[in-house]
Amino acid sequence: MDRKFFVGGNFKMNGSIKSITDIIDRLNKSQTDPNTEVVISPPSLFLLLARQRLDNRFEVAAQNVFDKPNGAYTGEISTEQLKDGGINWVILGHSERRVLLGEKDSFVASKTEAALDRGLSVILCIGESLEQREANQTIQVVTTQLRAVADRVADWSNIVIAYEPIWAIGTGKVATTQQAQEVHDAIRQWLGETISQETADKTRIIYGGSVSEKNCRELAKEDDIDGFLVGGASLKPAFTEIINARK
Repeated sequence: MDRKFFVGGNFKMNGSIKSITDIIDRLNKSQTDPNTEVVISPPSLFLLLARQRLDNRFEVAAQNVFDKPNGAYTGEISTEQLKDGGINWVILGHSERRVLLGEKDSFVASKTEAALDRGLSVILCIGESLEQREANQTIQVVTTQLRAVADRVADWSNIVIAYEPIWAIGTGKVATTQQAQEVHDAIRQWLGETISQETADKTRIIYGGSVSEKNCRELAKEDDIDGFLVGGASLKPAFTEIINARK
């Protein structure tokens, strides 16, 4: 199955008007692989700036969205507001929100359902802690996270799954290509057994966790690694090299 390579840039809580403008201008001028879909995700304050300045060959993602359409939810942002601003993607379930803000699988699933129902595409993050990996619980953890979404969502055509082992995010550690491929393969098998074989064949499963220009090409060679969700490196010129990992 030919799945279009996908690279997301998660800026997290980094950047200023100037620095994000510089990143966007650099990206606009870069020669990127036309066979790779690229989505950047700046902090919410800069979403409109990004969408207005970014070349139309690239998309923009929010880093979060709420599961209610509007109302008295201080500090939240709605699916309708994102769509009104031309923002077509959202990152959900990132481990930093699961761990630091206590977001449960059920809440991530509810937000995923709400986003999809209102026409957004979702980068759905899953991943295990170091303790869980050492206890050989990786597959159990990630499939439990996926099951929560599967209980609410039947159509996965607008979901990109991002496998991000928590122990590799921002630590400089990276799963070996074999470790990453094994988990991606298990996720794809689970999709086939739980949703449908068509979903398994078509759903892009990307890797995140200290992805850099130094390791991206080896990871990109694996059959079930369909791209990357990039953190710190997405703020640097090397982001273009990661986008072109299969070029």
